Amino acid sequence: MILPIIAYGHPVLRKVAADISPDHPGLAKLIEDMWETMYASNGVGLAAPQVNKDIRLFVVDSLQMFRNMNEEEKAEYPGDEGVKAVFINAHIATLEGDEWPYNEGCLSIPKIREDVYRQESVTLNYMDENFQEHTKSFTGLSARVILHEYDHIEGKLFIDHISPLKRKLMKGKLNDISRGKVNVDYKMAFPQ
Repeated sequence: MILPIIAYGHPVLRKVAADISPDHPGLAKLIEDMWETMYASNGVGLAAPQVNKDIRLFVVDSLQMFRNMNEEEKAEYPGDEGVKAVFINAHIATLEGDEWPYNEGCLSIPKIREDVYRQESVTLNYMDENFQEHTKSFTGLSARVILHEYDHIEGKLFIDHISPLKRKLMKGKLNDISRGKVNVDYKMAFPQ
């Protein structure tokens, strides 16, 4: 089932999400719905707060990004071949490498894109959909997508990484999004 994406301005997007246990009600169905919702909205990642669930869960499929690249573009991200995974109760172990810019957008903040600086690699402790524990390192675009979704479970948004002046300049657009004055080709839920 395709779920509505929660728009900017809703309090759930600013809440630090809680760890969950394997007996969390409806978890398998929620994960299935999140994959379906992410693909239906042409996303490469989706966090539970974006579907109005304040739990530490997100899904990522950065493989899609690499499918659309030529060999030269892929060569810009050595060591990153993409990842498709479910991340439950994720916590950052380490961040490494230089910060680098990439033009990011967010399903909860449609029609706005900005260059965001993030570190080159991240090592995460997390559980998969079967509650198997993992400690893995990710680099390049996959690390970026993971860090973007990780921000969501920490109550942060990509616009928090840009200058206060740029945020001030986009205030009108952000207010319009909160009021539902934005046209998108996916289902959204607005706070106002």
